[in-house]
Amino acid sequence: MSFAKISVSVVALAAVSATSALAQGREEIRVVGSSTVFPYSQAVAEQFANLTGAPSPIVESTGTGGGMQIFCGGIGEAHADVTGASRAMRASEFELCQENGVTDITEIYFGSDGLSLAISRDSEFAWDLTLTQVYLALGARVPVDGEWADNPYTLWSEIDASLPAVEILAYGPPPTSGTRDAFVELAMHAGCEELAYVHDGGFDGDWVEENCSRMRTDGPFVEAGENDNLIVQRLQADANALGIFGYSFLYENLDTLQAVNINGVAPDAATIASGDYPISRPLFVYVKNAHRGVIANLEEFIEEFVSEEAMGPGGYLSERGLVPLEDDLRAATNDAAITAVTYTGAE
Repeated sequence: MSFAKISVSVVALAAVSATSALAQGREEIRVVGSSTVFPYSQAVAEQFANLTGAPSPIVESTGTGGGMQIFCGGIGEAHADVTGASRAMRASEFELCQENGVTDITEIYFGSDGLSLAISRDSEFAWDLTLTQVYLALGARVPVDGEWADNPYTLWSEIDASLPAVEILAYGPPPTSGTRDAFVELAMHAGCEELAYVHDGGFDGDWVEENCSRMRTDGPFVEAGENDNLIVQRLQADANALGIFGYSFLYENLDTLQAVNINGVAPDAATIASGDYPISRPLFVYVKNAHRGVIANLEEFIEEFVSEEAMGPGGYLSERGLVPLEDDLRAATNDAAITAVTYTGAE
């Protein structure tokens, strides 16, 4: 064996030893990440504590981007064990993990979610929007008299006469949120591509990504932070305001909120699973494998997360709005999680 290989092995062993020594001082599992994944992680944490009597894992809603920064910060008790994400880990985040010694990660694709636009049940209008109308309402720049210009629309009726003459106001997530990333990619880009100005003008995907990714900053779109419950409260207080969040938050508040149909389709378990609902997405958790067997009960927590009782059809996560994976995907997820399959980065 070469001196270089021996040196690498010594460094690796030292890192593992350091992790073991540090982690022994922490009793609770620490979970960070997406506000959309938060209610699922919290539900698993509560069930895990009830079943085992172990300390309940600490679950924080930091946003997908914020969670990745924390998770990839290093190994040892100062760093999170698990992060939730409402999009796949980016190449830059994977590189950050590698740079900080977080070199063995397992990606767990545990279900699907629909990005919901919702409004109060007190609204008197039957909301059904196209993705183009969504883009024209919330995009920073739109076509105006044949030119690409700052968005001038203040009323929904200015976009389409069939829409109500009420002010455009939508509460949504900040740029650090995976929900924001997914909304931009699945709703804003798709709506922009449908504009006659764009498709008749021959603009390609690179142009769309560069010019159609920014949300308005002049008032109609309001960044409401990582706490989706605050958006729910604002919708309950204003019958004309729309909110953008994961399906689970709509599902849990159907007594006071209703879905805004998109292209004639309402979000529910069936339309999200089938892909008929146009702004659906996968949900993930990422596990730091260097902490398995070191942070007490981490293995058992992961086993609970991927159990049939949790993420299977009729499981307690589906009762909170998760759309379960099909049987073969669910089995593959369970196997990858239990055997700690190493994630090799975004393809």
